[in-house]
Amino acid sequence: MGKYEALAKIIVKQVGGKENVNSLTNCITRLRFKLKDESKANTDVLKNTDGIVTVMQAGGQYQVVIGNHVPDVRQDVDTVLGVLEPEATSGTKVNLFDSFVDIISSIFQPILAPLSAAGMLKGLNAILSFALGAGFSGTSTYAIFNAMGDGLFLFLPIFIGYTAMKKFGGSPFLGMMIASSMVYKGFIDGSATKTFEAAGGMDFFGIPFSIPAAGYGSTVMPMIAAAALAAILEKQFKKVIPDVVKLFLVPFLTALIVIPLTFLIIGPVMNFAADGLGNGLLAILDFNPIIFGVIIGFGWQVLVMFGLHWALIPFVIMSLSQGIPTSLLTGATSVAMAQTGAVLGVLVKTKNDKLKELAIPAFISGIFGITEPAIYGITLPKKKPFWISCAVGGVTGAFAMGLGIKTQQMGGLGIFKYTSLIPKDGSMKNVIYAVILDIIAVIVAFALTYMIGFEDDAPTAKLTKEEAKLATTGKKIAVSERVEDDIFSPLVGEVLPLSDAGDAAFSEGLLGQGLVILPTIGEIKAPFDGVVMTLFPTKHAIGLISDKGTELLIHIGIDTVELEGQYYEACVTQGQAVKRGDKLITFDIAAIEAAGFNTQTPVIVTNSQTLSKIEMTDQLKVSTTDRLLTIGLANS
Repeated sequence: MGKYEALAKIIVKQVGGKENVNSLTNCITRLRFKLKDESKANTDVLKNTDGIVTVMQAGGQYQVVIGNHVPDVRQDVDTVLGVLEPEATSGTKVNLFDSFVDIISSIFQPILAPLSAAGMLKGLNAILSFALGAGFSGTSTYAIFNAMGDGLFLFLPIFIGYTAMKKFGGSPFLGMMIASSMVYKGFIDGSATKTFEAAGGMDFFGIPFSIPAAGYGSTVMPMIAAAALAAILEKQFKKVIPDVVKLFLVPFLTALIVIPLTFLIIGPVMNFAADGLGNGLLAILDFNPIIFGVIIGFGWQVLVMFGLHWALIPFVIMSLSQGIPTSLLTGATSVAMAQTGAVLGVLVKTKNDKLKELAIPAFISGIFGITEPAIYGITLPKKKPFWISCAVGGVTGAFAMGLGIKTQQMGGLGIFKYTSLIPKDGSMKNVIYAVILDIIAVIVAFALTYMIGFEDDAPTAKLTKEEAKLATTGKKIAVSERVEDDIFSPLVGEVLPLSDAGDAAFSEGLLGQGLVILPTIGEIKAPFDGVVMTLFPTKHAIGLISDKGTELLIHIGIDTVELEGQYYEACVTQGQAVKRGDKLITFDIAAIEAAGFNTQTPVIVTNSQTLSKIEMTDQLKVSTTDRLLTIGLANS
């Protein structure tokens, strides 16, 4: 055992013991556990343990942030764990709902902000239409606003193609290519079906297929399924296709297989499920309207997540086109407001600043009836608020059916649905009922979420001076009489503030102060004379110490440890002395980005708290001849 034996024993014990560990890896700064049950880990104890900076839970990993000396800690942790038996992973109980939540949340998380913005723009357009009168809807201004709000939703499969492929480990731009075929002109609105009707319908080399009347625009599940298949095929092709033709032949063959299968099998399967669901719900409506209201109110958000809510829309349109009011959507009358109330409960109760920041636009979008940001970004990941909103939606759905509320015409969502409830005689009865139910839904969902609670994200960690010292090697450096150390840029690129880093361990300053560089040339050079203190085996990160005592971490990309060294080449070895300007690491920017990873490179002074000052460049772009930081060294 090494000098971190005591810390290693504490870590293993507090993550739930060896029997709770499925696997362990590490990157340049943290131990990355995959635990059978994260609830068994004592996060608060670990956060307050000397030698641990903080704990982060993300992407199915339980991450214990240590600092630059994590390889030494890892060795002692491995000794404490011993050999993990194969059955330690094979016997893991899989929570299907948690797995589904992880997949959906990961896919939608990156697009929540634009989803919220689109929802707010749709709401703004509805406000303008109401304020300026019916004539506004025929203007080009209305059309532009409509495009701003509807565009993202219409082409949602393309966004899903990118994020889903990234989640499944495939090439995001290949996912976008596959999605683009689904929303191609004619396919996006189902008009291609009419075009080929005269020729006997649609087929692919004689194999018949169909496209839903509404097309694949705004759908979710067909693209997720297509991305999962594409990621599997892409990985297999990469293993067998020679490198000389791999760049273009892998996406060619993947697309050649996946796109036709999406039209022939994946899409029709989803259509079949939607048709079956629609007919089944109509049968329940005929049997008992109150039960129908409970089912629709409770399950509406689940239907939205799978895109199956479209199963009812054709029946709604057929009824309204004949001038017949319909109760098919009545059960979902206050679902958006229940979701909005749950988000408000999260917003008020959470102590995490980032979650609050995300909840605000989700709440605003929810008022306008756009609940995707609320579902995917807030309530579904937190689980309890999601089920609370479903339950409140079910109860209000039953009351709405009992009160006889009916949709009189196609209209807006959220607060703008009220105009669609006004019958030809101008009676406001339905509107009054709907407003009362909406108010009740918001209040009850808010109160239940606040009282029942949820697993909150940890408050933003504040690094103490002692914690910052522990994040470094723990080694005291005797500084020379010269009190300043000039740190030159280790690479060429655009300078960003550290707060822009795509990893909270960096953006929140947990590992020290510094900057982020978005590289334009894939080459790291020594920023000073010194020694290579740490070179991670995957070559995506390097720790240096200058001759004057500045300790620097250069982390090439975000979460790029997952590439396992692919696209990186080291030009130095650990312990090697280097001079400023020496080449340290080369990396392929295009290949890393094509693999779905962010190439932001944090440059962190890991012994920040022991220094008297850190002055940062005000340049927006730097080269390796530019001064990046000026360090003030405190006497030891």
